[in-house]
Amino acid sequence: MHIPIGVSNRHIHLTKEDVEKLFGDHYELTSKKELSQPGEFAAEETVTIRTDKSEISRVRILGPIRTLTQIEISKTDARQLGINPPIRPSGKIEGTPGITIIGPKGEITIDKGVIIAERHIHMTHQDAESFGVSDGQYVSVKTKGERELIFHKVLIRVKDTYALDMHIDTDEANAAGIQTGDKGKLIK
Repeated sequence: MHIPIGVSNRHIHLTKEDVEKLFGDHYELTSKKELSQPGEFAAEETVTIRTDKSEISRVRILGPIRTLTQIEISKTDARQLGINPPIRPSGKIEGTPGITIIGPKGEITIDKGVIIAERHIHMTHQDAESFGVSDGQYVSVKTKGERELIFHKVLIRVKDTYALDMHIDTDEANAAGIQTGDKGKLIK
């Protein structure tokens, strides 16, 4: 069985409080495009992220609103910004670097929240049963093409509200010569 692959560019998840600090009181994010996971979307809105060394503008906000503010970047982005965030699953932000986030109505500086997202596969319990895997397990995924490779240490994330999709960042996609919509084969 094959797994669809989604390539994630740098992006940010924001709390309601931080959206309002950056865009104004009672501001609501505007959906630009639905994402592979049900209920999630790329927002029209973007922000700039800044360190003492550099900044990256037009960082896409992903909705809906989250319970914590988190920025997911690639290793290439981290080098540009002069920071060294750890590779982590989403939501695990303790001990991560902070950053300044700039919106049209204000800016905030967070003391933690920048990660390089650990590659992972979203799936339902039924998918997990079909593949013979469980939540929290690590697997490998083999890609096809001119730069075919095997991604090791891919985290399985199981929840019945998920849609089957493997998420990798742009550095990983470029190394494998793949794009969103390509497929990989799960190897246990």
